Amino acid sequence: MKFGIDRLLADPQLRKPLAGRRVALLAHPASMTEQLTHAIDALAALPDLTLTAAFGPQHGLRGDKQDNMVESPDFNDPAHGFPVFSLYGEVRKPTDAMMQTFDVLLVDLQDLGTRIYTFITTLRYVLEAAAKHGKAVWVLDRPNPVGRPVEGLKLRPGWESFVGAGPMPMRHGLTLGELGRWFIATLNLDVEYRVIEMEGWRPDEGPGYGWPLGQRVWVNPSPNAPNLWMARAYPGSVMLEGATLSEGRGTTRPLELFGAPDIDARAIIAEMQALAPDWLKGCTLRDCWFEPTFHKHVGQLCSGVQIHTEGPTYDHQAFRPWRLQATGFKAIRALAPAYDLWRDFPYEYELGKLPIDVINGGPGLREWVDDPAATPGDLDALTTPDEQAWMEERREVMIY
Repeated sequence: MKFGIDRLLADPQLRKPLAGRRVALLAHPASMTEQLTHAIDALAALPDLTLTAAFGPQHGLRGDKQDNMVESPDFNDPAHGFPVFSLYGEVRKPTDAMMQTFDVLLVDLQDLGTRIYTFITTLRYVLEAAAKHGKAVWVLDRPNPVGRPVEGLKLRPGWESFVGAGPMPMRHGLTLGELGRWFIATLNLDVEYRVIEMEGWRPDEGPGYGWPLGQRVWVNPSPNAPNLWMARAYPGSVMLEGATLSEGRGTTRPLELFGAPDIDARAIIAEMQALAPDWLKGCTLRDCWFEPTFHKHVGQLCSGVQIHTEGPTYDHQAFRPWRLQATGFKAIRALAPAYDLWRDFPYEYELGKLPIDVINGGPGLREWVDDPAATPGDLDALTTPDEQAWMEERREVMIY
C-alpha cells in the first residue's frame, strides 16, 4: 500500500498545484517515507517544491519530549535552514507571524485513532488558522492503526480541550484526512483543503486491521507509542493518565498495562471477569510485575495487568479497550471502595477539572465507576447511543 507522502513524492502531477507556492510541513518522527526518509528531507530534495518552514506538534518535531506538558522550543532546521515552529511550546495555535511563512501547509502526522491524541487538536487549530489567513492545508493521509471500530462517550459541550477537539467518541475510526473533512464541516470553515489519499488501505483485513503489518515499519509517533499493540489498547489505557495507577510509563510496554504497589492484579482480573466478561473479549489479560524507572510509582514494585492484543486471541471486532479499562477501574472500586483512584492536577492546561473527566470529555465515566449501584448495562445505555450516532455522522466524511 502507499501512504499519502509516498504518492506525493512519486507523482509530479499531484504536486503541480504547489508550483510557485511556499510550502510548510507539519510533522513528527513518524513522518517517514516508505524508505524511512523523513518527510522534511524527502520534500526538501524535490526540485519543483519550495519548503520554507516546518511545524512540530506535542513531543516536538524530533519526538524528544517524553511526557505531557513538556514544551518544545522553536529552532532552525540544521540541514535546510528554515524555521521550525513549535505548536506545543509558547503557543498551541499557530501565530499570525507563523502563518505568513507559507502558502500551503502539508500535514504528515501518524495518528493513533483516539480522540485524546493531541495531533487531532493541532489539525483543528491549523485548519482554523488557515481559514483565517487564506492558506491551504493538504493532509498526506496515513492509516488509522486501530481501524474503523468506534467506542466511548462523545465529548460533552463545554468540555473541549487540547485533548478534546470536538464531539467525537474516544475511538473515532477515521484517518487524519477524514478528520480534517469533519472539522471543516462541523466548524463551517472556508479553507482550501485537500487530502492526498492512501492507496490500498484495508482496515477490515488482518492481521493489522488498520496498520499494514509486514508492509510498513512502525516508527513511534510519540515517545510512549512504541508499537501497534499500544495503539490498540490506547483508547482505554489513556484514561490511566487521570488515575493514580501507573499506565506503564517508565517500562518497555507503556500504555499496554496498569498497576500499582498496593493492588492485587489477580484479584482485579477475577473481579473484572465477574463484572463484565463480554467487555474483556478479543484479548488476553495477564497479571504481571513491573517497576517503573520514571513517572508514577517510580522505583516501586507494582502488581499489574497487561493487555495482550498481539497473539492469536486478538479479535478486532470484539476488542473494546475503553470498556475494558472502565471495568478495571470498577473492579478496584468493588474490591476497595475507598481506593484513591483519581488524580487531581492541571492536566493539559485545564484547571479546576479532574483529569479523568478532561480525558473523557465529561464526568460520565468517572461517575459510573464511583457509583456502587451502577452496572455495566448502565454504562452501555449511556454510551451506545453516542457510538451509533457517530457511526452515522462520520459516513459523510469517510474516504476509504
